[in-house]
Amino acid sequence: MCQNPKPSPAPNPDPSPSPSPGPSPSPSRNPNPGGEERWRGDLKKQALVQDLARRLSGGDMSTRVQAAREVRKLARASAKSRSAFAVAPVVQPLIAMLPSPDHDAREAALLAILNIAVRNEGNKDKIVKSGAVPHLVELLKSGKNSLRELATAAVLTLSASTPNKPTIATSGAVPLLVEILISGSIQGRVDAVTALYNLSSCEDSSNFILPSEAAKPLLALLKDCKRYSKFAEKATGLLEILSRTEEGRNLISEFDGGILSLVETIEEGSLLSAEYAVGVLLSLCSSCREKYRELILKEGPIPGLMLLTAEGTKKARERAHNILDLLRDDSKKKKVASKDLEILAFDIATRVDGPVKAAATAKRIMEDMVRRDRELTITKLQPKRCR
Repeated sequence: MCQNPKPSPAPNPDPSPSPSPGPSPSPSRNPNPGGEERWRGDLKKQALVQDLARRLSGGDMSTRVQAAREVRKLARASAKSRSAFAVAPVVQPLIAMLPSPDHDAREAALLAILNIAVRNEGNKDKIVKSGAVPHLVELLKSGKNSLRELATAAVLTLSASTPNKPTIATSGAVPLLVEILISGSIQGRVDAVTALYNLSSCEDSSNFILPSEAAKPLLALLKDCKRYSKFAEKATGLLEILSRTEEGRNLISEFDGGILSLVETIEEGSLLSAEYAVGVLLSLCSSCREKYRELILKEGPIPGLMLLTAEGTKKARERAHNILDLLRDDSKKKKVASKDLEILAFDIATRVDGPVKAAATAKRIMEDMVRRDRELTITKLQPKRCR
């Protein structure tokens, strides 16, 4: 807490006149006008919160709806306003409105809760602890798209807080979010992807099980989005989770342009997107090399994978090395000439970093490949231990 380095002197309790010379201060002058204004402002805000809380809990439905709309508007104004409304007398009546048969009541309550929760982790936790999640899950089942997608946005917002993730992940929300991912509007699908990605980082992975039906809509969204976007990171992160199951791998490989989208993400995506995308390809090829090797090779992944061995994250570099080993044609005894590899590495580096930096990048790629080959050779020469 910041403190005033020059605090005002304490008031003199003696009512007698000051012996010091000079004119007496005007009795109408406030020695700390700013503090008094803040005090009055706080009292006014407290009175407003109390009034809205009373109208939310004790009025008829139209009064409650109007109060919820006012909370939404006021909470949007500032972080202080959001904190002021994140109290039980306001939050609990709003949550009680979520199962109402009145459409306007549900909508007004959802929007108010969203504005109280946004950009405030403590508020998000209070809302979940107050019992909002079961009602939001029911709204995810709603036949009305507007309510369903507002509930999706609310789940997305609340799932951004780590303590809330287990509660939401085990609430039955995940398969409903996948349904929205399949059939919702563009905004609903984007919110569903982000909510699912938030939930995928639960500390206890058993809390989060992603249905394989999510594979095709995720690939469709990845195909159409910018490869370097944050959204691409979330989509590829979820696809990597799906690639750990046989059904997920089948759906990914069968989607028209799916593997190509992953290869393009390796080449053009962010470091994290590339890490996830190469993880998907590695899962495919590791599970059944004979089935997936040619499907991957025909999309031209080698240049992107080679560059990733030098410029990816630590995990991405290791994955790129592993899949390059799996994609190698073991039937050819004749190895590619070193000069050919240098030309290929220089060509890749030129396209990515430009001619000025190409030589240095190509050198890193070649050194990394030589080191990797040496490690593989040593591993193969070591005798296998009997178990």
